[in-house]
Amino acid sequence: MHEFRDVVVNKPWGFEYLVYESSEVALWLLHIKQGESTSLHCHPLKTTGFLLLQGEAELEFLADKKQVVAPEKQMIRRGLFHKTRALSKGGIYLFEIENPNDKEDLVRLSDFYGRSSDGYEQAASFEVKPSSYLSITEPDNYDVVEYNNDHATFSVQRINKLEYFQELNDTDIIMFLRGGIGKEVSGRNHLATVPGDIGRASIVGKVAAEMEFVSPDTLVLRVSA
Repeated sequence: MHEFRDVVVNKPWGFEYLVYESSEVALWLLHIKQGESTSLHCHPLKTTGFLLLQGEAELEFLADKKQVVAPEKQMIRRGLFHKTRALSKGGIYLFEIENPNDKEDLVRLSDFYGRSSDGYEQAASFEVKPSSYLSITEPDNYDVVEYNNDHATFSVQRINKLEYFQELNDTDIIMFLRGGIGKEVSGRNHLATVPGDIGRASIVGKVAAEMEFVSPDTLVLRVSA
């Protein structure tokens, strides 16, 4: 933790920087320039939650591809090769949340910029992150903290009741930063959602209706469509 907190990582396709992290997850904001794309890569150990905040993108996998328009989400399982290309004028902005928090968990299959055998970018690609750039801090209580910038409007809130998920708009997108919701199974508590999971409120609400508890440390990010 903390290695990337104060830097912007420059990429041949744009840049990315860390906006939130815990021992479990890291949440990054990415900007990909129009017509540029990430490498076709996978993460053998971690799951990635993709949340397009602004613009139109093409998601490419080994077997197929699809176009998505903000706000849109995608869960990318570990080991799944994927590539993101910006279609919009002005490029795209997106969140990627990774669990576990490990930037070295990276295998590139192919890369337009000649990085297919390289690991994650090193210090030569770093620059100091401006103080005006987005940074998410955990609220001390159950107040709603709203964030507004040029790329997205969203809120972050601690949750302590399942009813929260029934009060959302069906089109809202929910990202779990900490904790989750679950139920007791065979005498043990099991989480149905974990940090890094992203879902439409219509689906998360259906799951929550069948759950029994909210983990005491649950923190969610909500994007209203």
